This record gives sequence, structure tokens and C-alpha cells, in this order.
Amino acid sequence: MNRGLLDRFLIGVLKRFFDLRGVFRSKKRQQALIPHASASGGSLAAVIAIMAFLASLTASVALRVSNASEGWQSSVSHEITIQIRPTLGTPIDPEMKKAAIILSETPGLKNTYVYSKTESEKLLEPWLGNGLDFDQLPVPRMITAQIDKKSPPDLEALRVALSENVKGASLDDHRAWTQRLSVVGRTLVLATLATLGLVIAAAGFAIAFATRGAMISNREIIEVLHFVGASESYIARQFQIHFLWIGIKGGIIGGIAAITLFLALHIAARHWASSPNGAEMIALFGTFSLNLNAIIAVMAIALLMALVAAFVSRVTANRTIRGLD
Repeated sequence: MNRGLLDRFLIGVLKRFFDLRGVFRSKKRQQALIPHASASGGSLAAVIAIMAFLASLTASVALRVSNASEGWQSSVSHEITIQIRPTLGTPIDPEMKKAAIILSETPGLKNTYVYSKTESEKLLEPWLGNGLDFDQLPVPRMITAQIDKKSPPDLEALRVALSENVKGASLDDHRAWTQRLSVVGRTLVLATLATLGLVIAAAGFAIAFATRGAMISNREIIEVLHFVGASESYIARQFQIHFLWIGIKGGIIGGIAAITLFLALHIAARHWASSPNGAEMIALFGTFSLNLNAIIAVMAIALLMALVAAFVSRVTANRTIRGLD
């Protein structure tokens, strides 16, 4: 090698050594290995914030769907419905009274409610309209009763008693609806959890690319650190700490944005409650209020994003260092 080139190389190495000597004399350094205010760091923090926001929304939706499904199943499974269809030559009102007496005498049932003719017709209005003459139609009548959770009734015996004593009567314990709601609820929860996994995986890939890019752009510094005796573990730890703080910042920003959105939806839902469509939406999904479980889920997502950033950056840094050697 040319003597002059060798001298310049050694001078450059020594200059790097003296510039970085504070790294090994103390734990504090004047300048970080990776500038914290770099453009790539800000972009990655924004990406992680967006991922944390989407993950928080997904986790909150999963909790809300799970709670709504449990509520629907609970309300349906603890109530029975007796439907009495009109039959030729038999007045329906006496049959309604017979069914009501049987229900009142059945142990394990409470809060029996007999729907009047007008109430039964109103139940059909959303499907048949308001201008229809229901007197020309054999409109069935209904009776509902609540099941005592502590001592549930013998529904099979009740079904037999109604069929033998009340003409046109049929009992529905909503078992089929409960099973369908359970399947739908589990499917939606699994779908949201799968989406949550994809969002976290996408954040991990973004962090891996950012870590590798930062290490390649700082290749000379890494080589000098190797030259003066820095271990691979030390260098990887610097990148890990750097991206950990980016993950913490992005996770907190995304979590705050998700909480803000739910608070805005909660305020809007209170105004929607007065409209018919809004009432139906609230009945299905609630008022979008943040309970303790949702807040804990958002905080857990923010922490998870930081841990993913630290873990992925450490693994990527170790692999990249071996590739640079």
C-alpha cells in the first residue's frame, strides 16, 4: 500500500478514536451514535404512532365486540318467548290467558309479560309498514318471561304443558340464536386479533428496515468502534436504546390519539341517542365509552410497541453487524 495513503488512514482512525474516547471513559457521551432528532427517527416515530393508533382501535373493537356479544347472549339466554298463533274456530284471548297462567305457575320463571294485540302489530310494522290492515291477517301474539338464574325452570316440561293445554302455542328458548351469536362473536374477535397481529408485524418490519438503514449509514462509526474494542453487544445496545425511545414515543402518541377518538365518539353518541338510527347504533355497539379494560388495552399496546421496537432493533442490529464484518 502507498505509504502516504497508509499514513492518512491511520491519522483518520486515530482522529476517530480520540473523538470517541469518551464512550469508553464514561457512560455519558457528547453525541449519540444515532442522532435522536434525525429525519428517519421522526418518520419512524410517526409510523409507529399510526400503527399504535390502529392497534389500539383494533384491540378496543375486539373488547367491545366481546362485551357486546356476551351482553346479547346473556339477555337472550335468560328469556323465553311463547308465541301463540291464531287457529280457526278458537279465540286467541282465552288461549293467551291459559298460557299466562301456566307461566305464572311454573317455578323458575318471573316477570311474565303478555303482549297486547296492538303491541304485537307494532312489532310487525318495521317489516310490513304502517298502512296495513292487520285485522285481515292472522297476527300471532307473544308472551315473554324471564328465567331465574338461581333456579332455572324445566323448559321441556313447560313446552309439553303448553302444547297440551294451549292451542297454537310454541316455546322458544333462543338456544339457536345464542349459538349463532356466540359463533359470530368469536369470529369477529378472532378477526380483530388477527388484524392486531398484522399491524404489530408491520410495525416490526418498519423498525427492522429503519435499524438496518441506520446501521448502514453509520457503517464507518461502527467499524471504528470495532477497531477500538467495542463489542457487538455494546453497539447493538445503542441501537436498541435509540429505537426503544422511538417506540415509546410513537406508542404514547398513537394511544393518546385512540383515546381521543373514542372520547369524541362517546360525545357524538350522546347526541345521536335522540335519533332512531343513533339509538339502534348505541343498542348494538354501546356509547363508545372507555372503560378500565379499554384503557389498560391501549396502555398495553403502547408498551408492546416499545418492546417490539427494542427487540426487533436488537435482533436486526446483531445480524447487520455480522454482515458488515
